[in-house]
Amino acid sequence: MKVIGLIGGMSWESSAEYYRLINQRIKEKLGGFSSAKCLMYSVDFAEIEALQVQDRWDEAGDILADAARRLEAGGADFILLCTNTMHKVADRIQNSVKRPFVHIADATCAAIKAQGLKKVALLGTRYTMEQDFYKQRLIDSGLEVIVPEKEDRDTVHNIIYEELVQGVVKHESKLRYQLIINCLQKRGAEGVILGCTEIGLLIKPQDSPIAVFDTTVIHAQTAADMAL
Repeated sequence: MKVIGLIGGMSWESSAEYYRLINQRIKEKLGGFSSAKCLMYSVDFAEIEALQVQDRWDEAGDILADAARRLEAGGADFILLCTNTMHKVADRIQNSVKRPFVHIADATCAAIKAQGLKKVALLGTRYTMEQDFYKQRLIDSGLEVIVPEKEDRDTVHNIIYEELVQGVVKHESKLRYQLIINCLQKRGAEGVILGCTEIGLLIKPQDSPIAVFDTTVIHAQTAADMAL
């Protein structure tokens, strides 16, 4: 079994989900007392979030690149970044290590294409929905990607930062997300990408009228399968 390297802490709420999902997948595959061989380097999200707000992405990337090097030195065979937004600095991380870097958008794209979908909606932080670093990777792979209108993007972003990363899950916030997903379905979305690793704490497949692609689940299961 290969050793999985995880850069976590963004937030620790979703990083805990990665650990649970990876080990759950390994146990399903191997049975018995089997669990994953993995390393996690968890950063202080307060530092990362402050750099995001100040548009100091290179500095945030340096912190994560250092985390990747530490994982590589510790024996990780490949590396995952347990967040969507910070894939904005994915190249900086990959260039800092020799081990493979497993991009969350690539894993998600493969899952979408496996279901034969062409047009998907993307929910995430404002950075992920409005900038090209994530959307363009999906578009380049042949998918059509839409995002909510401005007011709804603000709602999605604020619920992530004010509630979900704090471990707060509110029923009224779920209802607001569901209304947004319904609007995206009316615009032709065949599926919705939960493009922030905390959104899966709020929205489950049964909460959506269209296919749900939870990036946390997809990324974690991809890692477990690669380890085997």
